[in-house]
Amino acid sequence: MGSHHVSQVRSDGQLPAVSVIMPVLNEERHLRGAVTAILAQEYAGEMEVVIALGPSGDRTDEIAAELVREDARVHTVPNPTGRTPAALNAAIKASRHPIVVRVDGHGMLSPNYIATAVRLLEETGAQNVGGVMHAEGENDWEHAVAAAMTSKIGVGNAAFHTGGQAGPAETVYLGVFRREALEQQGGYNEEFIRAQDWELNFRIREAGGLIWFSPELRVSYRPRPTVRALAKQYKDYGRWRHVVARYHEGSINLRYLAPPAAVCAIAAGIVVGAALTPWAYAVPAAYLVAITAGSLPAGKGLPLKARLRIPVALATMHMCWGWGFLTSPRALARKVIASRRPAVTATDTTAATDSTTAG
Repeated sequence: MGSHHVSQVRSDGQLPAVSVIMPVLNEERHLRGAVTAILAQEYAGEMEVVIALGPSGDRTDEIAAELVREDARVHTVPNPTGRTPAALNAAIKASRHPIVVRVDGHGMLSPNYIATAVRLLEETGAQNVGGVMHAEGENDWEHAVAAAMTSKIGVGNAAFHTGGQAGPAETVYLGVFRREALEQQGGYNEEFIRAQDWELNFRIREAGGLIWFSPELRVSYRPRPTVRALAKQYKDYGRWRHVVARYHEGSINLRYLAPPAAVCAIAAGIVVGAALTPWAYAVPAAYLVAITAGSLPAGKGLPLKARLRIPVALATMHMCWGWGFLTSPRALARKVIASRRPAVTATDTTAATDSTTAG
């Protein structure tokens, strides 16, 4: 449990070395900025950055090669599948330090992120610490999505979206791990194309480990740039969250059932309204009123064009997550359950274990 943990502070008083792992695919727009924010961290310990390169169709690989040439701390590994959990496992395997920091190619770490995370690991005894996914847009649509993603009407009471008090959590955004926790769990389950973070954190908690949320940790996140991209993102979230629920019985709660319930209620209201009585249209109308009213505090301080787009972002998130959850095929969950294979083998992690022992 959290109170029985191995100290990460070295006997000579130096801070532990850190491996930053980054899965990337088509991140031409943000990769250089994300890596620059890592290399500029206010952290006195040794650091490496391992970028797992998927089969991108843009200049991502070229930019990654430039970063490797410019700084000896940056390395790359191939991820031919393009899948996020496979990328993460490849980067874990290629990394060597006792603290593993997950970062995305479109995430920007705050300047003291790593130093704060290492301190929190030491103070709390947690196996994984994480903080706030601070969505920030660069145009009116992205500002609207960011407002929706950081509001309770958009994402419920998820602390890593909306903030909150420090404390134990079900899951956190990205995460800063003790390597031994990743090794004990065999890394990420590569069958989970989405929801792999939640699934890994569930296994860590089931094994008695502590997941710790702290608002001191902050990562700037760039939202999807179009309605279509946001819709696909949230449909995938819902689809794979249902797989997690079937894979790990008892892992569902009411917050996850709200979007599919809303989809069913609105669909029923429209059908009954068309077939029997117009009074049934009150259900979808009430939903529209609710998200419009909820968008007002969420859009405070934004330009009018962005505020007008917030209800569209909210409806897209809710309806697509709910639809993905409802239509998630049982066959997909059966495939995942049947696999039940560790994603990182003991042989894969021998070198990493030796490094952890030395650190």
